[in-house]
Amino acid sequence: MTEAPPSTATRNGGLALAVICVAQLMVVLDATVVNVALPSIRDDLNFSLDNLTWVVTAYSLAFGGLLLFGGRTGDLFGRRRMFMIGIAIFAGASLVGGFATNEAMLIVARAAQGAGGAIAAPTALALLATTFTEPAARARAFGVFAAMAASGGALGLLLGGVLTDYASWRWALFINAPIGAIVLFLAPRVLNESQGAGTKLDLPGAISVTAGMSTLVYGLTKAASDGWGSTTTLVTLAIAAVLLVAFVVIELNSSHPLMPFHIFANRNRSGAYLIMLFLAAALFTTFYFLAQYLQNVHGWSPFHTGIGFLPMPATIMFMSIVVVRRLIPKIGIRPFLTVGPILAIAAMISFAQLDANSSYWPFFGSILLLGVGMGCSFVPLTMTAVNGVEPHETGLASALLNTGQQVGGAIGLAVFGTIFAHASADRARELGAQARTAAGQSDAFISGQHHAFEAAIVVTALALIASLTLIRVNKVAPPAPAAAPAMAE
Repeated sequence: MTEAPPSTATRNGGLALAVICVAQLMVVLDATVVNVALPSIRDDLNFSLDNLTWVVTAYSLAFGGLLLFGGRTGDLFGRRRMFMIGIAIFAGASLVGGFATNEAMLIVARAAQGAGGAIAAPTALALLATTFTEPAARARAFGVFAAMAASGGALGLLLGGVLTDYASWRWALFINAPIGAIVLFLAPRVLNESQGAGTKLDLPGAISVTAGMSTLVYGLTKAASDGWGSTTTLVTLAIAAVLLVAFVVIELNSSHPLMPFHIFANRNRSGAYLIMLFLAAALFTTFYFLAQYLQNVHGWSPFHTGIGFLPMPATIMFMSIVVVRRLIPKIGIRPFLTVGPILAIAAMISFAQLDANSSYWPFFGSILLLGVGMGCSFVPLTMTAVNGVEPHETGLASALLNTGQQVGGAIGLAVFGTIFAHASADRARELGAQARTAAGQSDAFISGQHHAFEAAIVVTALALIASLTLIRVNKVAPPAPAAAPAMAE
């Protein structure tokens, strides 16, 4: 069953866009907002070093594992309904996490945040795709949404630094509660409800893909910390492979599959997912290593580190909202999906040149370059991912794009983290006793970072190759219409 895209004439389009984009920013931002607060969390709640990483990992596991399930629930049970459920879970879990008194309470709250985000993020993009159908409004809406998705990680570092330095790490979580409440108040007033697809939920498929994706993200996380050859990493990745193969078998034999594989038949859509995977790997790596570079090598505070990253989200927003969204209706998406990865490659080359003696200005120029590249890429990728999709599968198409971003980031951190660790260790052995000094530690870190960004150059080059070989569409169209809009007042 399909439904028509709701007419924006019946709702306040600007307010609807604000509600969707604020929700998306809140979810993306929380993937990094606690990163700079981890030392404060460790001291306040007496976290062990082993468990501290679970503050970040618990969110990633739940978010990455439940994305496909969350996106599909919007198609089956109504996107606005599931969007509001996801935001309610996310905001409630944020409030609980802010009041956490021990390790377990915070880790469970972070996992619940990830679960809420996995429902809210794909349904938000699906709502956007089916709400804004007029070309100019659609380009503007996707520009703003893509800016939130691409810049959220950097803004998370900034917000986390500000709140940690001047208030408390708890406010990095508390702040989501009032924002979530405002979104929940406005959503039924400005967003149209979609009619459910009228099919049953593929429960075996949902269980297998959720378990498989969660295990995959966990395995990649362990690879980053324990190495690819560790028993835990190998066993976890093997289990993930078995579960995901089981998911494919289930879907091929299901009468109402959670993920109909015909959605990958469109080469442009599949290309968008692949490009997102590669670019996310590079982007997450940039946030991870450069935040440490500014703090460990140059001695910056969390707040100053966040300020140092500010030009990148500002550039992404400017490119996405002001430049790209205005030019896409005129020149199409292919030029941007060529220029964007090229600029990202140039940025990775610049990052690989940074050392302990580099001033802020080479760093500034490099993150501006990356901001322009990502700003050129994320809007057309978001539009291509849902281009030509049947309305009743928009949530699934949206979830797959989010999955590409999440899994790409996890793979990037695992692979580049391993490269970094080996290169740093090799340099430390070369330095000998000098490696125990501050200068020696900085030298080893820089060596590892250089090698990590050299590998990131290869990955961004793969994004460019995927763009040149797979993307053929230039103009995008709104979702296919149906008989009448399904409205719920």
